[in-house]
Order: sequence, then structure tokens, then C-alpha cells
Amino acid sequence: MATYKPVVVQAVPKLGEKVTQDTVYWWGYKTPVQIKEFGAVNKIDFSPVPPYNYAVTASSRIHIYGRYSQEPIKTFSRFKDAAYGATYRDDGNLLVAGSEEGSIHLFDISGKTPLRQFDGHTKAVHVVGFLSDKYRIFSGGDDYSSNLWDIPSATEIVSYSEHTDYVRCGCASKVNADVFITGSYDHTVKLFDARIRSSVMTIEHGQPVESVLLFPSGGLLVSAGGRYVKVWDVLKGGQLLVSLKNHHKTVTCLCLNSSGQRLLSGSLDRHVKIYSTTSYKVVHSFNYATSILSLALSPEDETIVVGMTNGVLNVKHRKPEERKEKSLKRQPTYRTHVKGRTYMPKQEDFCVSKPVKRVLRKYDKLLKSFQSSKALDAVLEPPIRLYTPEVTVAVMQELHRRGTLRSALAGRDEKQINLLLTFVARRVIEPRFTPVLVTVADMITDIYQPVVGQSAIVDRQFLRLQEAIGKEIDYQEELLEVLGMMDSLFATFTKATYPEENKSNGLTETVQTNTNN
Repeated sequence: MATYKPVVVQAVPKLGEKVTQDTVYWWGYKTPVQIKEFGAVNKIDFSPVPPYNYAVTASSRIHIYGRYSQEPIKTFSRFKDAAYGATYRDDGNLLVAGSEEGSIHLFDISGKTPLRQFDGHTKAVHVVGFLSDKYRIFSGGDDYSSNLWDIPSATEIVSYSEHTDYVRCGCASKVNADVFITGSYDHTVKLFDARIRSSVMTIEHGQPVESVLLFPSGGLLVSAGGRYVKVWDVLKGGQLLVSLKNHHKTVTCLCLNSSGQRLLSGSLDRHVKIYSTTSYKVVHSFNYATSILSLALSPEDETIVVGMTNGVLNVKHRKPEERKEKSLKRQPTYRTHVKGRTYMPKQEDFCVSKPVKRVLRKYDKLLKSFQSSKALDAVLEPPIRLYTPEVTVAVMQELHRRGTLRSALAGRDEKQINLLLTFVARRVIEPRFTPVLVTVADMITDIYQPVVGQSAIVDRQFLRLQEAIGKEIDYQEELLEVLGMMDSLFATFTKATYPEENKSNGLTETVQTNTNN
């Protein structure tokens, strides 16, 4: 008996993912380290000075982690309720955080107890930060107010009550020590100047604002809210430059890389998108296990830290650069390791080949035992039908070659007919599958024509198949018309390039035009 030959699945070349410099750069991180926090991570902030520790705000604690430590090296836990938005000062010596009870706490990194406590908000304070002069703090709370505080005297300088909903994000200008920005759930972003008692600019984002970011130059502002990330030109009075809609759910955090040439956004859709700040196109993306609340990049992009809603901290470190000059010194066992690798058998040698055990797939085993219907059922299962349809079509082609395709398609119930027609209607328009699936569609129509009208589901699938084939025929007719036009144009161009010919007395003479004056 002849040996069974497995079904040959037609290989179709696939377009590989385009590998760019960004792809190589952002792939250069090690396997992430997972750290479990006590609650959802609402803020991550890197110290701007070496050794670049980072503060993680979750639940009622602020944990300080070293760049490569998996356990906190310091903890601030003097909060009665949840803590929010812990942020470093530019010199890395002080840390400020908001709280659920409405107070603002200022910590010295070398100590544990708060240096200052600022009371003035009547509800939770979610956003705090330092102005670039290092001696003032701005804050925003759920009482709709944005306040400015003096650190030495621990007093309130000015309070702005222009927002009409929760203030949940903010940032300070690195260029002007008097300018800071807040974003609110009232869909607006407001720019404040500490020298003026009211906002100097209001930008309408159109969605509750979850995060704002000011470029280091101070000229461009990025706001995130809803599914949108929008870039505004501050120097032109808040003119909208570009609106990005690459996320499927609410965007919760923004971040710039160390060079300022890449913008990162994290979202509840579990993705981090990386944009070029010149073209504002997505150049790379990361996928995470759960929804993302916070995101931070260390200086020189050495570490990327993402905080998620389930309290997990995802930390990725950049891989060290490979040594270009590898040691040429070989170990003593090298000769033994490669011995016999280049040996060529001689004529008198007897070669013993190890038999290779061939493992058949489920559909091949069924075909081998002539169970046509079950073999077709095996390739109509979701993993094969959805992700490798070429296998399903190859088995159908083999059944047709054997002459058992009609019997495999017959005798099916409403659910199985619906599944078959859905697959055929979806894939029949693909050129690589069309020859086989047209035959399958003809057989299904012949076999189940008597039951048309007895099932609304089957009737609907037959109509879908008819519509798909009708559209494909229309496309083919349009393409033939275009092809005819192109042939006519090519023929015209070809005639125009030939020299003019004159036939006389059965001889072909080339007419040359002489221009003799």
C-alpha cells in the first residue's frame, strides 16, 4: 500500500512588517519586570538627577524605586487616604504630592515626614507640580480650583476658580517661571500666568482632559482626552495643529522622550502609541495586559515604566549594547566541539540514516482514513478557519480531487450550512481562493436548493454570497474597462514612436523629411 501523502497547503508570500529605525530602537528593551503595587498606579515620575530613581504613587503610598530595584528603597506613607500625583523638583531633592483629603504634602527625599503641608482645597487634589523657579507649587483639585503656593512661607499666593469641573492634570513651563497649565473635565485647558489674576488662554479640547504636556520650548502644548491627542500652538493663541485619533479608548497619559522627538501616549485600550513629533504619525506601539493609567520614560530612554489599573507596575530596561569586538580566543574544547562537522563520507563508508517520524495533523489523519465529512469539519474550526484559511481551502481542493467533496458538503444542519456559507462568502473574492471556492459554492447551491426558504439564517447567507459575487463581478467589469483604455493608450504611444512608412509597388519605403533651405 502506498504511503499517505499529507495535504499540500499552497504557500502564499506575506508582506513582512516594515522594520524602521524606530522599530529597532523601541524593540531594544529587555523582558519587562512586573511589580505589584497596593492599588491603581496614578502617577510615575523620574528624578531628573542621577541615579534617576522614580516615584510611584498608588493607593495611600508613594514608593521610591531605584532604576534596577524591584523593591522600594523608600516609602512615604503619611497619608490618611489616597495619594495623587507625586512629582519631583528639578533638583531631585524635594517631592510634592496631593491627597484625597485635599491637602498637599511636600517631602524631602532624605527624610520621611512632610516638610510642609498646604491646606486650602476643599476636595481631593489630583495634580501638583513645581514651577521652574523651584520655590512655588501649583495644584488643581476636585473643587474646580487651581492654586499657587509659596514653599518658604507655606502660604497660598493666588487661587483661580475658572474651571467648572474637576481639575485632573497640569504642567509647568520650563521657559517661563510664572506660567503653568491645567486641564479639566470641563473639556478645557487653561494657561495661567502667576502675575495675572485670571487665565491668559483657554483651549477647548472637546473631551474631558486627562493629561496635558508642554514641549520644552514652551511653544507647543499637547492635550489628551477621550480618544483624542491634540497638539496646539501656544504662540499662535492656541491654534490647533493636529488631532490624533489612534486609540480605541480614553487616553490617560502623555510623555516625551529625552530628545523631544517622540511623543508617547498611554490609553485604557492597553496600548502605548509612539508618535514622531515632526509628522505626528505612529512609528511604534507597545501592547500591555490591562488598561494604562500612567507612563514615564527615564533620561536617555534607558527605562520605560507603565502603571496599570490592576496595580501592576511594568518596568522595561534597555538592553546593553553588544560588544563589537568579540574575543577571538577559543576555548580548549572548541576542537572537540567541531570535530567531524566537515567530514565527507567516502565511497566505502556505510551511512546510517535515522528514520524521520512524520506527525500528521488531525485533518490528514481523517483524510487518511477516508472520513471526508469529519476532515472538512476539522478545518472549519475557528483557529484554522479564521487564521489559516489556506488550510481549509487546501482540504476542500483535495476532497474535490478525490471526488468526495459533494458527499462531505451534504447532510449538514442549519448551523453547519451557515458556517460554510459564511466562510465561502467571505473568502470567495480572494484571488488565491476563488477557483476552489466557486466550485464549492456551486455544489452548496445544488445540494441545498430544495431547502431554500425554510431557514431565515441560511437564506440570509445565500443573499450575502450572491451580493459578494455580484460586487466582485462589477469590479472585474470595471477593471476590464480600465484595461481596455490602457491598451488603447499604449497602442497610441507605440504608433507614435514608429517612423512613418509608405508602401508603394509592394515595397516598404521609409519617408524621411529633409529640411534643406
